[in-house]
Amino acid sequence: MSERKITTILITGGGGYVGSALVPALLKDGYTIRVVDTFWYGKHVFDDLKANPRLQLIERDIRDEKGVASDLNGVDAVIHLACISNDPSFELNPDLGRTVNFDAFQHLLTHAVDNGVQRFIYASSSSIYGIKSEPDVREDADPNPLTDYSKYKLKCEEVLLSGPGAGCMDRVIVRPATVCGYAPRMRLDLAVNILTIHALVNRKIRIFGGKQLRPNLHIADMVDAYRLFLTAPSDKIDGEAFNVGYQNRSIEAIAGIVKSTIGDDDIVLHVEPTDDNRSYHVNSDKIRKVLGFSAQHSIEDAVRSIVIALADGHITNPFTNTLYSNIKRMQELNVT
Repeated sequence: MSERKITTILITGGGGYVGSALVPALLKDGYTIRVVDTFWYGKHVFDDLKANPRLQLIERDIRDEKGVASDLNGVDAVIHLACISNDPSFELNPDLGRTVNFDAFQHLLTHAVDNGVQRFIYASSSSIYGIKSEPDVREDADPNPLTDYSKYKLKCEEVLLSGPGAGCMDRVIVRPATVCGYAPRMRLDLAVNILTIHALVNRKIRIFGGKQLRPNLHIADMVDAYRLFLTAPSDKIDGEAFNVGYQNRSIEAIAGIVKSTIGDDDIVLHVEPTDDNRSYHVNSDKIRKVLGFSAQHSIEDAVRSIVIALADGHITNPFTNTLYSNIKRMQELNVT
């Protein structure tokens, strides 16, 4: 459906974990980027890019419908990353979660169509599958969202496919695995990342349960997937959902990988009980077969990137700096 070359991209939530790695990559590709973000975690992640004339940072809550409508003027593609991310953050303030993750999504989609946006790429979540017994969860599996966070992710998918963009705009649903590895806006509240920082600083990894399977994806591969969705032919992606993952591992296996990658025998693994029994094994064959995408970076690579970042001073006070934790930062700012 795309008629013109994509040159200008609006990225909502572009100051977040994935966005802080994605924006520099897309600037290197030659795109003009508009980042719309509340910047709860600071604008410092783009300090090295401030002089780039193709980067515009817009400090805005995506619930500001009129403002977002104006931000979309002249935009060719939208990558919609902005949301109250993960279950604990959503549950902190369910009304906030609903208005940001769902209500604002509907307004964004409507105004994207009105402004002639050619391609809309939506960051959904593999959590929409819930608990599955089958060994490989593919895109056509029946969704079973277990939390409000994942339920609204699914609702947005449904609106995207049935809403105003049908027939006039490429619509792509991305269901990422849990992303890992270092990024300028670092998160230490994600499985691989938090296990790594505990191993490095505390010399102890607390494993809650341990048997639950989790799909994982290095942040560099997440970035490359979005780059691919921007250039892929319309007839291969419009109206389609794609799992994007790599290594499916149990929590206890991830802990073992962290310990062996760091290479310190004194790191203790301590298993504790948990009520979180979510477990799923995501299959990402579709994106490989349709678009030729294969992840290139391992969990071990992600662990090593965090080891280097900590040693180089890019991660400071990991357990007290609220910038590394979505829920702690939201509590600190008392966001509404």
